[in-house]
Amino acid sequence: MYHIDFRFDLNLLDIKWTGLFTDEAVAEYAAVLRRRFAEEGFQAGYLLRIDLTESAVQPQDVLESFARHLGDFPKAGRIAMVTPSVIVRMQVRRVMKLSYMRIFPLAEPALDWLLGDEVAGAD
Repeated sequence: MYHIDFRFDLNLLDIKWTGLFTDEAVAEYAAVLRRRFAEEGFQAGYLLRIDLTESAVQPQDVLESFARHLGDFPKAGRIAMVTPSVIVRMQVRRVMKLSYMRIFPLAEPALDWLLGDEVAGAD
């Protein structure tokens, strides 16, 4: 369902989602993410990459659950979402209207953008 990796060398929270979430899965994910974020000592302003390549379009109630459980999560400095899917891209754009977020079809250009000033390859 998800994999969370804290990469201190890059100040990067690197997450990969797979499949469909349920309300219960979102609650568990949010609890694990909050606990690990505190344990790892990360602070607001970190870089965030979420790879949705193996994730499906999420149901509306699940999107609401994400907002409910993570709406007050510490803010990232930059967010790169990764998905080759046009439909997932559309959903991300609709839900996450953030000036510091970009969507990429591949993980490497997303990381390059997070670490630099280039926007090449962004959608």
